[in-house]
Amino acid sequence: MNQSRRHLIKSAILGTGAVGTALLTDQAIANPKADAKILNNALFYEHQAIWAYGFAAGKLSQSEVGKAVLAIALANQADHKVHRDTLIKVIRSLGATPVAAKSEYLPTVKPYLDRGEGNLDSDVNIAKLALALEVDAAIAYGQEAAQFKTPALITAGASIGANEASHATLIRSAFKSLGVNLEVIPTAFVNQENRSAWVLKV
Repeated sequence: MNQSRRHLIKSAILGTGAVGTALLTDQAIANPKADAKILNNALFYEHQAIWAYGFAAGKLSQSEVGKAVLAIALANQADHKVHRDTLIKVIRSLGATPVAAKSEYLPTVKPYLDRGEGNLDSDVNIAKLALALEVDAAIAYGQEAAQFKTPALITAGASIGANEASHATLIRSAFKSLGVNLEVIPTAFVNQENRSAWVLKV
């Protein structure tokens, strides 16, 4: 990899603070096209999360619960926007085109509603939907990061995945503060095997 491209990727990753101390080494990225495809998959779900939080925000009530859910939603959405911007910069620096945001993602959210992992009919159910989306985001980043060969990209994926898990923890903590009897951190891992312990059914 030439020095200018290496600098671009390093700057994109470090410039937003999403990865902290992650550094690219002088080794070339083995397969930029494959890495860009993985990053674009992640970018699709960041676009989805940003849309979902914005869409759901308009359906929250003005009750104390609704206002609490909105505060969490806006904070989580802000993180997703940072992730989006970071991914766009890295994908472009790999010579690829970032996947564009759609005007709406309701079809990709509908399976969650069908499974009863949240809904859009109440403040509490909107929070449950957000929880399920965040849990899946944390799981997905763990799986995607494992496919990278470049240390800085592995670190980036793991860092974002940890942030998504913190979003899920924050939402579960809010439920506990409302009197729901649950463990804020129900398992030692956030993975597909433990997914059911993290999500809350309607």
